[in-house]
Amino acid sequence: MRPTRKAKILLGFAVVVSAVILLAADKKPKPANADTASNGATQMDQDKKVRHALSRLTFGARPGDVDKIQAMGLDRWLEEQLHPERIDDSALESRLFPFRTLRMSTHEMVQDFPSQQVVRAVQNGRMSMPSDPGERAIYQTRIAAYQQQQEAKKNNNNNNGNDDANAGDMKADDQSANQDMPETKAARKRREARMYAKEDIPQLLEMPPDQRYQSILKMSADERLALKGSLKGEQGTELLDGMNPQQRETLQAIVTPQAVVGGELAQAKLMRAIYSERQLEEVMTDFWFNHFNVFIGKGPDRYMLTAYERDAIRPRALGKFKDLLFATAKSPAMLFYLDNWQSVGPNSELAIYGPQRRRRMNTGFGRPFGGPFPPKPNAQQAKKRPSGLNENYAREIMELHTLGVDGGYTQKDVTELAKVLTGWSIQQPQLGGDFTYNERAHEPGKKYVLGHEVKENGEKEGAEMLDVLAHHPSTARFISKKLAMRFVSDDPPQTLVDRMADTFLKKDGDIREVLRTMFRSPEFWSPESYRAKVKTPLEFVASAARASGVDVQNAMPLVQALNRMGMPLYGMQPPTGYSMKAETWVNSSALLGRMNFALQIGAGRLRGSAVNPQALLRGPAPQDSAAALTALEGEILAGDVSPQTHAVIQKQLDDPQVTQRKLDDPDQGPNYGVIAGLIMGSPEFQRR
Repeated sequence: MRPTRKAKILLGFAVVVSAVILLAADKKPKPANADTASNGATQMDQDKKVRHALSRLTFGARPGDVDKIQAMGLDRWLEEQLHPERIDDSALESRLFPFRTLRMSTHEMVQDFPSQQVVRAVQNGRMSMPSDPGERAIYQTRIAAYQQQQEAKKNNNNNNGNDDANAGDMKADDQSANQDMPETKAARKRREARMYAKEDIPQLLEMPPDQRYQSILKMSADERLALKGSLKGEQGTELLDGMNPQQRETLQAIVTPQAVVGGELAQAKLMRAIYSERQLEEVMTDFWFNHFNVFIGKGPDRYMLTAYERDAIRPRALGKFKDLLFATAKSPAMLFYLDNWQSVGPNSELAIYGPQRRRRMNTGFGRPFGGPFPPKPNAQQAKKRPSGLNENYAREIMELHTLGVDGGYTQKDVTELAKVLTGWSIQQPQLGGDFTYNERAHEPGKKYVLGHEVKENGEKEGAEMLDVLAHHPSTARFISKKLAMRFVSDDPPQTLVDRMADTFLKKDGDIREVLRTMFRSPEFWSPESYRAKVKTPLEFVASAARASGVDVQNAMPLVQALNRMGMPLYGMQPPTGYSMKAETWVNSSALLGRMNFALQIGAGRLRGSAVNPQALLRGPAPQDSAAALTALEGEILAGDVSPQTHAVIQKQLDDPQVTQRKLDDPDQGPNYGVIAGLIMGSPEFQRR
């Protein structure tokens, strides 16, 4: 399909935007001299300081935020953000209430939204079918889907098993042969179910929500499975309209149970970023999740991430680093993601004797009490032994979580730390189990990590080494630099990093105190740092939603927009997390995607969201596009727009192929939505 004139013009604008941002990204902020600390905070005027604080410590300014902070005082606002427990966030909680999974344990989510493994266990009689009608409908439908998959797989295998010599002839006759084959009973039931579901949809849509829900539950599993295509898109929205959260989740789980869990988690993250009054807490929660990254696509981690972010990270985002490190280390999500739950010491009881045989008590006199040593396992038994020592987590905890790649550790330290952490495991991870310590998997004897002797002490060995890592000078420097990269610049001044690291060591890794040191630094308020950081896709989407004052009722279109921009939430597979540097996110294709999103949200064309662009304007409404552009630049960007950007936007506004009508038409007035969208697609808005 050939691009339209409108698309070509927007692409040209995006290329201009890209060039401007690339030039700006190459201009690294000049570090302020530490001697100017006494007057560094006055380098920006008060209005600019407020806008700078909003751009760095929140997901972007909303209409009225600047006036609010100026009225209460910047220092007071900063202190309030450092203590989120003092801020009422009940309005956000009301928006999050429909997402039941946010309040569930991992085990409850696995039960209510079963994985394929759990479904098979119920089908094979190893687990019982739930009694709740909604849950029962989910299991029955997913079992029917599994049976269809198995039948299709069997038929496919039978076809593939034909003699190679006849394969060509049979392939040619395959279609006619299939037409002549008698319809199986199962196939006939599915065909009838599809017909029934298709015919029944209009009747369902006429029913009240409760009756509609009960009617779907009363269908056969095949009928519900046939209905699943209608539970997507606009028709799906109609079918779910008016139902309570649990009813909607149940019907969505009939299609894909696990997607309900991941979808609610992703939507909640965006809703928090857009609507939370505790903005610094949200920024720091995102920062620490990215630092202690876990990938949602790895097996049961899709169920574990909700509790990981809710229970391990969020409550400690502004606390002591050692507490955060301990919580992530014992989280089932981290243990599964980096495979430590399967790590077995090479000389442990489990490695030597296997999972089925427990060694008898050793008296210390050369043999177990009451008899000889158990025989060593034979070859068949050896195959059933668990896997050996796994160094994944030990390596990443030093390279990515604490010391940094140049933190002074060796491969020997990695191996020894992996031995220390053997036995830190999960009880039944596929069923949402919690942390457990498996003594039989723990490597016995002394270990030596970073010159530190770790005496044999079971589970406490791991706690001892986590404490050493949390208080190491290399950790203080690494964490301080990474925080400065997030809040100050891609290449932060070493003087600032050193002061933050000094606070980290003196204040026992108190994250709140480290941030205070940064906020009070001249480097943070340096004019060169103003709008010098390029937003990640998440920061861009959230800031555009906040700037436009959009009312988001369904955040899934925002989640899908992030997928297209290359930053799926919880979707970074490597443990490095997403990059914070401009070079990762600046290219013409990515910026065209941002421009299209900005135009969608500004013009109110984003599904699930409603916006009133005219509400952005204070005072008399401008009568032509030029005046509207100037007014909206003032509201959205505080007038911080280059002459080049202003001219490029004005040129687009004068072209009816872009705006679809003249924006200075006296009968219709300026199209504020398109103007706001073009401003949010500008290079100035792309930076924070």
